[in-house]
Amino acid sequence: MNASVRISVSSLRAHKRRFAGTFLAVLLGVAFLAGTLVMGDTLRASFDTMFGNATSGTDAVVRSAGTITTPGESQGVRQPVDTGLVSAVEKAPGVAAAEPDIQGAGQLVGANGKPIGGQGPPTLAGNWIDDPKLNSYQLAEGRAPSKSGEVVVNRGAAEKGDLRIGDTTTLRTPDPVKVTIVGLATFGGEDGMAQVTYTGMTRSDAERYLTAKPGEAASILVRAGPGIGQQELVDALTPVLPKGVEAITGQELAEENTDMISGQFLSLFTTFLLVFSGVALLVATFSIHNTFAIVVAQRTRENALLRALGASRRQVTASTLVEASVVAVVASAAGLAGGIGIAAGLQALFPAIGFPFPEGDLVISGLSMILPLAVGILVCLGSALLPAVRAGRTAPLAALRETAVDHSGASRTRAVVGTGLAALAVAVTLTGVIVSPSLWLAGSGAILALAAFVVLGPVASTTAVRVLGSPLDKLRGVTGDLARRNALRSPKRTAATASALMIGVAVVSLFTVFGASLKATMDQTVSRSFAGDVAVSTPSFGAGGSGLSPRLAPAIAERPEIDTAVGLGRGVAEVDGEGRALTVTDPVALERTFDLGNVQGSMRDLGDDGIAITGSEADKLGLKTGDTAQLAFTDGKKQTFTVRAVYGRSELAGDYVITRDAWAPHRTQDSDTLVAVTFKDGVSAADGKAAVEKVATAYGNPEVQTRDEYAQSSAGGIDMMLTLVYALLALAVLIALLGIANTLTLAVHERTRELGLLRAVGQTRAQLRAMVRWESVLVAAFGTVGGLALGGFLGWVLVKASDGASDSAFAFAMPPFQLTVVALVGVAAGALAGLRPARRAARLDVLRAIATE
Repeated sequence: MNASVRISVSSLRAHKRRFAGTFLAVLLGVAFLAGTLVMGDTLRASFDTMFGNATSGTDAVVRSAGTITTPGESQGVRQPVDTGLVSAVEKAPGVAAAEPDIQGAGQLVGANGKPIGGQGPPTLAGNWIDDPKLNSYQLAEGRAPSKSGEVVVNRGAAEKGDLRIGDTTTLRTPDPVKVTIVGLATFGGEDGMAQVTYTGMTRSDAERYLTAKPGEAASILVRAGPGIGQQELVDALTPVLPKGVEAITGQELAEENTDMISGQFLSLFTTFLLVFSGVALLVATFSIHNTFAIVVAQRTRENALLRALGASRRQVTASTLVEASVVAVVASAAGLAGGIGIAAGLQALFPAIGFPFPEGDLVISGLSMILPLAVGILVCLGSALLPAVRAGRTAPLAALRETAVDHSGASRTRAVVGTGLAALAVAVTLTGVIVSPSLWLAGSGAILALAAFVVLGPVASTTAVRVLGSPLDKLRGVTGDLARRNALRSPKRTAATASALMIGVAVVSLFTVFGASLKATMDQTVSRSFAGDVAVSTPSFGAGGSGLSPRLAPAIAERPEIDTAVGLGRGVAEVDGEGRALTVTDPVALERTFDLGNVQGSMRDLGDDGIAITGSEADKLGLKTGDTAQLAFTDGKKQTFTVRAVYGRSELAGDYVITRDAWAPHRTQDSDTLVAVTFKDGVSAADGKAAVEKVATAYGNPEVQTRDEYAQSSAGGIDMMLTLVYALLALAVLIALLGIANTLTLAVHERTRELGLLRAVGQTRAQLRAMVRWESVLVAAFGTVGGLALGGFLGWVLVKASDGASDSAFAFAMPPFQLTVVALVGVAAGALAGLRPARRAARLDVLRAIATE
């Protein structure tokens, strides 16, 4: 074994450049994985610290015990508590202070007239709590609000909106309120809680604008006296609280807040990044395997001489694996350092582009270092295992032959196995998409399709390269013909080299197709359901924004240009024990402005005890018109509603509709998410939109959009997602290009004598460079075309599987322009990958090249 190690180390020293591509592929893959894990640990620790600091003075929280959680939301809606409980809480043993905490949505308007925040993180408003230990926000500048209209805002929001102490602006609650900034605050030592905005008002203003009626609060914050522990305080409070009200410790509140962030956003975001780390490492696997396969083929004679001199198969195999281990350990260790750098860069980058990450020192845990190191080593060793075994099988007589070059073609067995896998993939996929809709079956079919593409690569490469390279004969003459023949020389090598790029392009194409399909679905939904002329809406991406004033729709309807203006509010209730979102609106105007499909019963007769539901929900609950259903609201009250209408479509109108009169007794902070407007006959689009904008200006200046603009803005989050996806996938494509460049570099070394002979018979340096570059382009074109085909198929599978698993109808769309750009980038990247090998080939000394063994 010691001899194997010495031989491996000597070989690495002599042929360092051979493993440059492998080294970089492992380094980049490990760096991305390590960076993701370090960033996840850092963010969790930062949120822990921030919430811990913010609630450090709160020893107990009194709040409603029950919540109503609707599908797709992990944080439920909680019933408010009576502020009259404060006096009873203050009298409990061990209580030093108690303050009501009134919370609601409130969006500040910046100095430029545009709302601050709202694209994701919430925009909060509440009463400013004078007790500094109970207040999560600390006054940093100015003073606390003392009279109506005065507010304190967090310093981060003020900076974003270019607002200063003494400025007057508008606060959407959602009714517009004129406020004057008298102080700036921080949260847990930061300028704000990530990208959340906060406005602190007087208690009377908070009750007036953020609650349905005075005397209600989200919770009551309690501070303990000296020597009283948090759990001891909770135990003392519990007996004085009425039924349905609970007390929890401040530590439990901080943990809930952290879990809410970690459980929802951070887990989703880190999983998202880990998936792309996996894609990058998968691409690296192909590049590494290809490098070792070529190196082993080139060292056939060297390995045979070792066998002839007495080396066993195990020793030859071990020497190759030792080389792989050295490359793996060194590259993975370098990748760990790179990962820490990536985490630091992302920590600085994401807040700059609006992602809600707090500041904090990097947290580097043992797992974040050990796991990427182990994965990098295993990926490298696993990729080198088959070439190492092949090296060990080298016969001693091979020492008498010329250096082996892989001229192998695609075997019949491979063709049969690949075809069988492809047939199985199609069968499983179609079953999971059409016959019995199942995301698991569709996903299994997608994985089988990927395996089939990889297995069939060498079989398809010969035909594909011939077809793709046929124009080169006419365009580049002999040079083009030689490039095509070189790419055809080893179908296995060409396919293995192209496979890495194919996977990267396939994932890019998959997300491109899925994103275009989501946009098409949104456009289809708006076109089919929304019959209005313009829409006034809140941000469609994330949970931010304060909504629209319920008084906006009636004000718009009073204009002479307007036929109908209907606002869609949102409520929650439990229906048959399950949390459900309610659409609160004028059902008559709703039916005139939205296409509800086939309506059984009448939307005109809902009143304050009637409800309209979709046919799908009616079927689930076994209800029909005339039946009754009991709704339980967040205020603890239950009410029996009669089903007076069953309608067909729910995309924009929601599954449950009640009137504003029915919702009024149970509402909290009332707001609309959308106002749909229809113009009177003869009113032009420009005049109608101008009339709506004039009214909207007085209500916080929300955006007024045409139907097409509304559909595009509703899909705005998709573009943001795709931009992030493309940026992350650039790493996978970079690794694939390193693989192509490394393969070509090794091929140039392998064909040194051949290239020298070409130069000797008259080929110029420029022709030689062009030949190598075009060979790279052909390999990249093969990988790109295969990736587009695979990505398009997987995109179709994902769209159809989502369609089958969802109540909404998904539209499938293939965006030709974006996919053409992907194709051109793939081919151009191939040309770029061939530049360095082409330069090296052109610099070969002719006489030395001819003399090379």
